Amino acid sequence: MLKIIYAGTPEFAVPALESLLRSKHRVLAVYTQPDRPAGRGRKLQPSPVKACALAHRVPVFQPVSFKNPLDRQQFGYFQADLMVVAAYGLLLPTSLLDTPRLGCVNIHASLLPRWRGAAPIQRAILAGDEETGITIMQMAKGLDTGDMLASLSLPIAPDWTAADLHDQLKFLGARLLIDTLAKIETGKLDARQQDNSLATYAVKLTKQEARIDWNQHAETIQRQIRAYVPWPVSFTQLQAERLRIWSAGIDATHKSSKPGQVIDHNQNGLFVSCRDSVLQVIELQFAGKKRCGAAEAANARNLSGRQFD
Repeated sequence: MLKIIYAGTPEFAVPALESLLRSKHRVLAVYTQPDRPAGRGRKLQPSPVKACALAHRVPVFQPVSFKNPLDRQQFGYFQADLMVVAAYGLLLPTSLLDTPRLGCVNIHASLLPRWRGAAPIQRAILAGDEETGITIMQMAKGLDTGDMLASLSLPIAPDWTAADLHDQLKFLGARLLIDTLAKIETGKLDARQQDNSLATYAVKLTKQEARIDWNQHAETIQRQIRAYVPWPVSFTQLQAERLRIWSAGIDATHKSSKPGQVIDHNQNGLFVSCRDSVLQVIELQFAGKKRCGAAEAANARNLSGRQFD
């Protein structure tokens, strides 16, 4: 049995925590980001990891950073064997990584060294990768540069959004973690150094990059639409109005014309010309309205002949 401190914040980190709580290992404490305002009322809301920990009566700590000596001292009091980190979102100083007897391991949502950084799920889809996966790595100084302890690959289905891939990987990570802990206990791990020459970086997403450039190929735009669900969601401009696009496919029945021009809008979709290709918009959202399918949108507001910017 290992004495573990767990650190994570979003929904991605919940299944791994739940797996730990069901295991023979002892979770001494959970660290998570401070509560944030959310919803229309902007009331403070606990992170999904905090909600899970409290439901299981596990002590929760929410330091703003680890610059405060008292926070580092509190961490050391637990005398943990290991710290497990999953999408915590807080920089951990080297002194903290060295505090647990066996150090700290991280559940990372890519096959390292590909897609180090903040947005590996979305960047894998944007790049057209056919597979991704989970890597459990020993944490070290540097951005996702530590030795790889275990990994599992996962094919990326051609219609998966980032939300779909996220949900697949969070459970894969939970499963791989428990298997890896068993090997850590017995000392049967085969740690591998990363090949830094193969490293790619998954930089943080921005709202502005979700604006569609209709001069790109439909295949590229379709990947962007998938990658930006559920956030920041791809969008285009119709004069002063912003139109969000949630789902799309590649069309082979229409001939492309001027990029951004709606060449057809019917019960099967909104067909928009791109660079030498046509995108079939399946689900969209007008400003101030709810998401709707192409058929519903066509009944309410046919956009044939309009030009997107």
